[in-house]
Amino acid sequence: MESKTEQTLVGLFVLACAALLIATIFAMSGAFGRNTKTYHAYFPFAGWIEPGMAVRYSGGPKVGRVEKVGIDPRNVARLDITFSVQSDLPVKSDSLVKIMSTTPLGDNHLEILPGTPQAAEAPNGALLPSQAYIDLNSLLAQLNDLAPQAQELLVTLSDRLGDLKETVARVNDLLGPSNRANLSATLANTRGLLEENRPQIKSTLQNLNGGSQKLGPLLDDLRKTSAETNKTLNNVDALIGENRPDVRQAIAELRRSLTTVTTVTGRLDQTLDVNSESIDELLDNLRQATENLNEFTATIKNRPSSLIRSTSPPEHKPGENR
Repeated sequence: MESKTEQTLVGLFVLACAALLIATIFAMSGAFGRNTKTYHAYFPFAGWIEPGMAVRYSGGPKVGRVEKVGIDPRNVARLDITFSVQSDLPVKSDSLVKIMSTTPLGDNHLEILPGTPQAAEAPNGALLPSQAYIDLNSLLAQLNDLAPQAQELLVTLSDRLGDLKETVARVNDLLGPSNRANLSATLANTRGLLEENRPQIKSTLQNLNGGSQKLGPLLDDLRKTSAETNKTLNNVDALIGENRPDVRQAIAELRRSLTTVTTVTGRLDQTLDVNSESIDELLDNLRQATENLNEFTATIKNRPSSLIRSTSPPEHKPGENR
């Protein structure tokens, strides 16, 4: 009788432990106790995600689980992953869903990244934007595609290294002992030239400084002249803009005077054209008369006596009395 009682107690204890274990598992999996919201996202490659896998928020603890993974009937080239999260999780309409793993060799899980603060909260059952998952095989395929370009780049770098070696060799030749000696001599000559001409250089710099100091007042005068010119132009503009009767009368008289001057000038030109021959003859006569006066003046200077007696006296013979 006692053995049956003990067996019954042991059985009840085992059942209680099993029930407690099952309740703990359900509690840890979130099967009850909290309300959940369901979302889904599309992925061209699911990265071996299966129902029951964890959903994490921004690298934090587990906040939900994957509910379903299936082919999208509207586009068979992508998979529709449905997942549930805690109802108090701040999932925004622009929250990004990614497939990640906690370690390089660990299992993958869904990762929800926070959205922007101004975005609206995503409703239950909403479609969230996703980022395509790149597995190791895809990464290796991309590296293989880049291999020819990398090889071409290495060849180009090798050629450039050859050119660089040649350039370094030329620089070494340029900086050889003879060129260094020539450069040193040039620097020494330049230093000596500067030392010899230091007073002249100093004087030139002083002259430049003096000229710069004198240039300041000249620029000031130029500015003043420009300001006065602008003021005068403004006055002229204002005078023209006034359109006063006396100004109009003065301009009319000025026009009449210009017309008279033009008429007189035309008549003078016409007179000169008509009498050009007479004027030329008169100028020739004046020129000849001037030459005759010059000859007469020269004769009077050389032989003043010609005014009193004949210019050709008889020849005097010795022994004759005049």
